[in-house]
Amino acid sequence: MRDLFDRIIENKGPLGKWASQAEGYFVFPKLEGPISNRMKFQGKDVITWSINDYLGLANLPEVKKIDGDAAHEHGSAYPMGARMMSGHTDFHEQLENELAEFVHKESSYLLNFGYQGFMSVIDALVSKDDIIVYDVDCHACIIDGVRLHMGKRFTFKHNDVESLEKNLERATKMATETGGGILVISEGVFGMRGEQGILKEIVALKSRFKFRLLVDDAHGFGTLGKTGAGAGEEQGIQDDIDVYLATFAKSMASIGAFVAADKEIIEYLKYNLRSQMFAKSLPMVYVKGALKRLDMLRTMPELKAKLWENVDALQNGLKDRGFDIGTTSSCVTPVYLNGSIPEAMALVKDLRENHGIFCSIVVYPVIPKGLILLRLIPTATHTMQDIVETLDAFSSIRERLENGTYKRLSAAVAAAMGE
Repeated sequence: MRDLFDRIIENKGPLGKWASQAEGYFVFPKLEGPISNRMKFQGKDVITWSINDYLGLANLPEVKKIDGDAAHEHGSAYPMGARMMSGHTDFHEQLENELAEFVHKESSYLLNFGYQGFMSVIDALVSKDDIIVYDVDCHACIIDGVRLHMGKRFTFKHNDVESLEKNLERATKMATETGGGILVISEGVFGMRGEQGILKEIVALKSRFKFRLLVDDAHGFGTLGKTGAGAGEEQGIQDDIDVYLATFAKSMASIGAFVAADKEIIEYLKYNLRSQMFAKSLPMVYVKGALKRLDMLRTMPELKAKLWENVDALQNGLKDRGFDIGTTSSCVTPVYLNGSIPEAMALVKDLRENHGIFCSIVVYPVIPKGLILLRLIPTATHTMQDIVETLDAFSSIRERLENGTYKRLSAAVAAAMGE
């Protein structure tokens, strides 16, 4: 028998092993200043492409005023206690009613955090006799929610309707034996690749298979659809999404989340969501702040229009210069390059130090070995000048990657890490 911590000390994990080289710069970086298109990184001005403030609400004076007024009136504690015990208010109910109406559902319920809440929703919806079928590329919160499931689960290939169909056949046979039901899970927008989930195709399978559909629309809420109601509205199947989940951490530039569905389902979840039953209520500062932000989503379509003007300019500019941005159909803008982790580190350092561009870097194990993904998040606050500077910078770093400059610069790091 060995000490529990031996494994942790010996194996830091695929990301943790880079901590001494990466922490404070490539991971856990510190962006400073007001949340906007340009911020400061290690004292230098940078164009920021890694902030999920899609509609540019975070630093608007009217938004900050609502947040400040609510904090002044209520502090950070009110209401104290869980919703079921002592943490329920008229404002929580008002926000839930307005959210339900906005996403075209009968009812909704607030969640303190998207990650925590989404896990708990999955846990509450299924029993050991039920079968879950989910897209293999679903977000970590979905994966962890599925891990809580005591019954069978199957993955289908990412956005592959034939793979889903085969797994629904397996699930149907198994559910017939167990007496359970089937829950299919996908995303409105997959946050790394930017692709929308094949929700329309999934819904079409309801004519042949008996299942319920849960959609995590964190990146679609506020950015997609005529009114901003999300990927379901964009694809014309919002009514066919049985359980709709979205977070305030993207378009709403805040903290919190919600689940929306038919009234009977929400009533059940209110009394069975462990993450909400046994956790403090969402503080009033976030509730009143969300009411203001939701009102702006409804009444200021120019915010979404500006966002998409920037999205189109950035994505078209990248494609015109020959960059591979995959099959994104959302604001999320991935740029795929070939290279090792050490090369990726040298590349990103060049972008930040010499070009003033700050974007997120994604490497193995999130994506396959040998690939580098630079993930850009356009917002309504970006300018055409930001986009032009970024396109020029990306052309420069691609040339240096292809001519071996980054390989030479990263040789010592690669050798030290055995790469």
